Amino acid sequence: MPVTTSDKRARFRKLHETGCFIIPNPFDIGSAKALQHQGFKALASTSSGFAWTIGRADNRVTVDDVCTHLAAICAAVDIPVNADFEGGFAVEAAAVGANVARGVKTGVAGLSIEDSTGDQTRPLYDRSLAIERIKAARQAIDADNSGVLLTGRCEAFLWGQPDLKLVIDRLLAYAEAGADCLYAPGIKTREEISAVVKAVAPKSVNLLIGASGLSLAEAEALGVRRISVGGALARCAWTGFMDAAKEMAERGTFTALAKGYSGGELNKLFG
Repeated sequence: MPVTTSDKRARFRKLHETGCFIIPNPFDIGSAKALQHQGFKALASTSSGFAWTIGRADNRVTVDDVCTHLAAICAAVDIPVNADFEGGFAVEAAAVGANVARGVKTGVAGLSIEDSTGDQTRPLYDRSLAIERIKAARQAIDADNSGVLLTGRCEAFLWGQPDLKLVIDRLLAYAEAGADCLYAPGIKTREEISAVVKAVAPKSVNLLIGASGLSLAEAEALGVRRISVGGALARCAWTGFMDAAKEMAERGTFTALAKGYSGGELNKLFG
């Protein structure tokens, strides 16, 4: 029996009730299918990973690009997909809400909105505007009773403002504005993670791990509900590609190609 969008959304919410799960980030249909094959229970898109597949830098894609990408990923797998919806592709709350309404229609089970501006001199939106943006996203999600799970992100640590008090204040405000899950990419220490988890409880917390860090079991012990890896899987894929390409271009040899994944196995996976 086909898995419906409603089924995926219900499953996604259920995953956030207990324990901790890994929500890896595919960057195209093939990587999404491969991750489903590995047994993961949900996936999350990656703004950077997707942007690189179409030859653009992170945060340089359009809402049209992203909605097309999300629809394709959601249609390709039978497990829930959470959307990295960046900053909602707009500044003002009403425009964020309109774009979120479009995002919901792609079939995603969850969607995140961040508070970074992209301007290093003023990296975060004013607190009041950031809150209104989350409220608008919540209203857009609830307009058709979609059941999409909303994640509110505070980007302070990624933009050179490692102020845990500021982060917690914003995450609590985003929770009050309607976010179901809270996310502060860049926090790493047990003390930082534990402080965020305790502050926003009983809301769920997403933890970003882009390289070595806590294990799944260690994160769960701190109360984290889900772990995402951002563009890390995409960067791993690009590492293999660039290493082989550089060898051919600079040395005229082909030894790196021997490290490639079996074509036969890939055909079996996608066959």
